[in-house]
Amino acid sequence: MGKLLIVIGGFLLVLGMLISYAPGLISWFGNLPGDIKIVDEKRSIFIPITSMIVVSLILSILLNLFSSLK
Repeated sequence: MGKLLIVIGGFLLVLGMLISYAPGLISWFGNLPGDIKIVDEKRSIFIPITSMIVVSLILSILLNLFSSLK
């Protein structure tokens, strides 16, 4: 459990640094084909379907790699 928390903390640290110092690296998020944007006069709805699938695949690959190192 402790190792998992350390890995999650490290991931959040790296993600925070990417967002702060290199925002161009994650500018693709929300702009992929399949992401739904509905803009009305009074409201806007954003559903990042494709972007979340990509994030899910990347996280699944990383977690499978780290779990096989045990």
